[in-house]
Amino acid sequence: MNGIFGFLGNIGTTELIIILVVILLLFGAKRLPELARGLGKSMQEFKKASREVEENFRDALDDDEGAKKSPSKPVESEQKEEEKR
Repeated sequence: MNGIFGFLGNIGTTELIIILVVILLLFGAKRLPELARGLGKSMQEFKKASREVEENFRDALDDDEGAKKSPSKPVESEQKEEEKR
């Protein structure tokens, strides 16, 4: 249970069963599949969004490293200052 339920810490089997029974009593048997489906979709969307953010961040880092390695052209103001000298 270290993967998905790792955030629960030291909650034992008995505590999980009690929590599931309380959820069943609160929402009813008909609503549980709907809730689980919605939770699964929201987790999937969150993972997708976090992957996209990570990819964008890595692309930005790669672009930044590429810019540092390649010699850049001097900016116009720098060129004008050099011509004045």
